[in-house]
Amino acid sequence: MTAANTFLRHRDSERAMVRDVDILRRFEEDLAKKEPQRSFQEALKLYEAMWKEAVALGVLPLPDPLDGIEADIELARMLNCLKKSLPE
Repeated sequence: MTAANTFLRHRDSERAMVRDVDILRRFEEDLAKKEPQRSFQEALKLYEAMWKEAVALGVLPLPDPLDGIEADIELARMLNCLKKSLPE
């Protein structure tokens, strides 16, 4: 199975779900080895370009940045409790 096959497209959205975390992790590690290290200025320039593209696509800024925050906080609490209960 290739890294490209580890993602499933949800029918109604552009969100993807990872099916095999190990394959994705290896893909990211290999990519990090191949990619040159960026300076802070280069990274900032890239970030700004991505922000401008998201604004042009109408994805950012969010109309209500706090919309759904309660669910995010609850999920974070559950994950933090789970992390604390797992052996190291």
